[in-house]
Amino acid sequence: MRRREFLRGAALAAAASRPRRAPAQSQEPAGMALPKPQTQGGRPLMAVLSDRKTSREISDEKLSPQMLSNLLWAAWGVNRPATRGRTAPSAMNVQEINLYVFLEEGVYLYDGPSHSLKPVLTGDYRAKTGTQTGVGRAPVSLVYVADLEKYGAARSGRAIADTDVQTAWSNAHAGFIAQNAYLFAASEGLASWFRAMVDQPALSKLLSLRPSEKVLYSQGVGYHSKAS
Repeated sequence: MRRREFLRGAALAAAASRPRRAPAQSQEPAGMALPKPQTQGGRPLMAVLSDRKTSREISDEKLSPQMLSNLLWAAWGVNRPATRGRTAPSAMNVQEINLYVFLEEGVYLYDGPSHSLKPVLTGDYRAKTGTQTGVGRAPVSLVYVADLEKYGAARSGRAIADTDVQTAWSNAHAGFIAQNAYLFAASEGLASWFRAMVDQPALSKLLSLRPSEKVLYSQGVGYHSKAS
C-alpha cells in the first residue's frame, strides 16, 4: 500500500470514530397541538357577567392543556367551521387580529382554524407583555396584534384604506376577544388582567413583526393567587 493511501485511510477511520456533534438547538419551539375544546357547559351567562372583573393577583400555577385549549377557543376560536366564523365578531369578517400566546416554554401564534399553537420563540418572555409590576407571573399572557394589511383584502371584497377606520375597528375587535377571555375566566374561576400599558416597539421587535402589524394590548390569565 502506498504511503499516501495509508495516511488517507487512517484519517478517514479516525474521523469516523469521533463522536458527532449534536445539532445546534433551534431558537424556535415545536408547535403545540391543543386538545379538542370543550364547547359545552360552563356557568350561566348572567352569573358570569356578575363575576367578571380584572384581577392582578394571579398565581404562577400552570393551566392544564385542556384549560388552555378552552380559553383560546372561547377567546378567538372557530365556532362555525363551514365559514370559519369566530367566537368574536370582526367588521366585514376581516379577522385581522393575531393572538400571540406567551407561555413559560415559549411564544406561540394561535391558529384558530386548526386550533393549534404555531411556534414563534423559545424562552420565557411573559414579563415583556406589559410594563407594570407582576406582569410575568400569570401562566398565560395573550398579546393582541392587528395585521392592518388584511384590510386591503377584506373578505367582503371591499378594501378599507382609511387608517383611522382600521385603527378603530382593530381596537374594537381586540376588545371583543378580550371580553371573551374575561367571561371564560369568570366562568372557570380564573383571574384575568387586560393591559393597555405595553411596550409596543419592544414587542414588535421581539416578535419580528412587519410594519403593517401593530401591537395593541395584552392580557394575563391564570388561577387566582392565594392572597387574592
